This record gives sequence, structure tokens and C-alpha cells, in this order.
Amino acid sequence: MFPGSEAYDIEIEIDERDVERLLSITPDSVEAAAELTFARNVFVPLTTACRYTCTYCTYYDPPGQASLLSPEAVREICRDGAAVGCTEALFTFGDDPDDRYTEIHDQLEEWGHDSIHEYLREACEIALDEGLLPHANPGDQTREQMATVADVNASMGVMLETTADVQAHGGPRAKSPGQRLNTLRVAGELGIPFTTGILVGIGEDWHHRAESLLAIRELHERYGHIQEVIVQPVVENERWSGGSPSLETMRRVTAMARAALPPEVSVQSPPNLAPVRELLDCGIDDLGGVSPVTDDHINPEYAWPAIQELEDIADEAGVPLRERLPVYEHHYRDGWCSDRIEAAVEAEDAAGERLRAVLERGENPLQTEHTD
Repeated sequence: MFPGSEAYDIEIEIDERDVERLLSITPDSVEAAAELTFARNVFVPLTTACRYTCTYCTYYDPPGQASLLSPEAVREICRDGAAVGCTEALFTFGDDPDDRYTEIHDQLEEWGHDSIHEYLREACEIALDEGLLPHANPGDQTREQMATVADVNASMGVMLETTADVQAHGGPRAKSPGQRLNTLRVAGELGIPFTTGILVGIGEDWHHRAESLLAIRELHERYGHIQEVIVQPVVENERWSGGSPSLETMRRVTAMARAALPPEVSVQSPPNLAPVRELLDCGIDDLGGVSPVTDDHINPEYAWPAIQELEDIADEAGVPLRERLPVYEHHYRDGWCSDRIEAAVEAEDAAGERLRAVLERGENPLQTEHTD
């Protein structure tokens, strides 16, 4: 039983034999992918308020310092992204901002919203108006919160991080693996194409890594909703000086992810955080969202690579590089998206043509001018 599971009635049984099999996996146990994919996005940090104070995270600001992005700023970011060929608007905010952030709540009320999720819905609609497909990653969510925004998102996500109770999550507001798993379950029950992942090097051990991957696999087997699993190393920053996992660790855990997950679930390695070139033979097939116009606001010290660098990485692997939408093609083709998202993709305008071009081309569609 994972920490916090009972509070959310999470029933996930991990067979110790599966754990042992996964612990025996090495990079030699898996094959390199036949292609690499990525999404071209803009990063829209809706608010820096967060109920958690994880010791490795630089995203959150304390009460009195947290900001809330205005609708006008959201529109400007999305418009700039659409102008250079982006297809995804990545919306982030801290997990369930609470009453500590009175200024945030007062601002939301002034703008006519009862909750941050109501405002997220407005922001997603702005992105759709500007020709981008929203992908919201607002941390732990209840069924009601997720249902509020599900139909205006092409996909959503939350990092599981780990099923272990680690000190890096410590304090009275510590993340609960059970709550995290419940968010993944709710997404599956609501039929939302979903991204999740593990964070490597925050105090978990190898057994925890195997358990985390197997828990993700079990939820995907129930609902079929997981698009990709990110294998992300913790990185040094102004709040974290505990070091990053070694290359050997990242190679092994990435191969474990590939071995644990079914073929239709991508294994993603973020190229601004992980040693991607040294992981190409470990089964990764996706490089995540990369922005030509905005920073990685969760890891601002680690700049996105230029699109040309992604092409170089693919060339080094001897495989094609293909751009994708925030919703993977097989989920879109199988009818996972709402009428609102389908209407955006099928629209007879320049934005719809751009989205369909990315969806329909089987080869690298980098035909749009960008500002890398």
C-alpha cells in the first residue's frame, strides 16, 4: 500500500516478482526507438502559488509574492507562440493554491472566478481562440476540478514523481503519493489523454522507482489514457543542492521505464534537464515540449534547446525527428478528444491547417519559421 492510498481508496497491487524483473533491466535489455518526437509549445505559468514547499522546486513563491498571470498576458503569450508555429499551450500552476494566498483569491474574485480552475478554463479558451491546443498541468486535482477544464484541453498531466514517502516532500504540506495516484485515476475515469512521470534523485530507492513505474502501468492498463511517461532527473537549483542522479542511474532507470511500459506509451527524456544524447539507446522516443518563445518556468536555469539541436540529437541516433501535438495521434484518432478540441483541429482556418499539418505528416514537418 502506497502512502496516502487509504485516504483515496487506491487499490494498486504490485507483484514483487514484477519489481524484481524490472530491477534486473539494463540498457542492453531494451532497443533504441525508431523515431523521436517533440511538441512545439509555449509555457504559460498561470500562477506561482502552491500549497506545497518541496525542497527541490523553484516554481512556487510564498504568500505575498506569488503572481497571477492576467488574461491579456495569457493571450499575448499564446499569440506569440502561434505566430512561430507552436501548437501547444502548456498551462501550469502550483498544486491547489489554498487560503494562504489571499491576494490570489482576491484577484480571481475580481476577475469573476470562484476558483483557479474556473480561471484555467478561461485561459484554455483564450489559447484555443489563438490557435493553440491547451495542455494543463496543475498538479493534484479532484474529479470536480478536472471535469471543469477537461473539454478545453487536448491532454493534461501531473508528475507522479514517486510512490515513496520522501523527505524532499516533507513538512505539514507534503505531497501524498495516494493523492497523486488518485489524480491519475480520475484522469483515466474521465477519459483524458494524460502525461505523467517519475522524478529521479529526490530520496527514493530503486525499489520505489520500479514500484512507481509499475503503478503507472497498472493505471494505464485499466484506462488506456497514459500517453507518455517522463523520466526526469532532479537538478541543482537555488533550493536544491542535493545533487543530480548519475548518468549510470539515468540510463538504467530510463531503460526500466521502457521495459515496464507498453509500446503505445512513450518514454520522454527532457532535453534541457537530462543527458539525452547518452540515453538514446535506452528506449526514449520523445523529447517533450520545447518552446521557441518562452522559458521553462519550472526549471528557469535550464534553457530549452533550439529545434536545430533536437534535429542534431535525432541525426546522432540515426532516426527521424517528428513534431507532434499535445494529444498523441492514436488518442486523437481513437476519439479521446472533446468536440471542442476536435473542432479546433478540424477548423478551416490557418490555425486548423497548422494543427492538421502536424497531426498528418509522418516525417519531420519543420516548415515553419522559428526564432531559435
